[in-house]
Amino acid sequence: MMVGTRLRRLLAISDSDQIVRRYFVVNGFDGALAMLGLMVGFYVSKPVDHAVVITSGLATAFALGMSGLSSAYLSEVAERRRALARLEEAMVSSLAESDHARAAVFVPWLVAVVNGAAPLVIGLLIVLPIWLGQRGAALPTAPLQAAIGVALILIFLLGVFLGRVDGTFWLWSGLRSLAVALLTVGVILLVG
Repeated sequence: MMVGTRLRRLLAISDSDQIVRRYFVVNGFDGALAMLGLMVGFYVSKPVDHAVVITSGLATAFALGMSGLSSAYLSEVAERRRALARLEEAMVSSLAESDHARAAVFVPWLVAVVNGAAPLVIGLLIVLPIWLGQRGAALPTAPLQAAIGVALILIFLLGVFLGRVDGTFWLWSGLRSLAVALLTVGVILLVG
């Protein structure tokens, strides 16, 4: 059986495709908003050394990634084992060699990787303009402002993705997510 077909089968019998999608959006949004907050915090704390921003951004992205990976894995393993045990109890037989058992092992890893990769990749994308600026790349604006812009764009795109998932108009969904981000920026600017 092809890997893609097998993966779809394991996701289908465990009803996990929506869980993977939800974890991607939730932790991606958390990562983007946390990194946006970090970048805005640096912006209001001028002047700031870009090397410090890069190191802090990378550390934050890595910590969010590890948190997402470990928390999702631990919670999904517990839930999958529980579900498998209940199914075995209902069927009055062991399912150790079944696709249900394979899903109980595989799905927590998949969910964990998605949950950890979402904030890590998003965090790296947000730090990228600062890294490029430090290396002399021509950017349309100052590196820290570019990083803030990237964070806002990524948050908007996560909203667009949610709009596509729930069938609402993509622009409104993106703008709702962007409004949350702008509210966050506003509060940080007031406090800062």
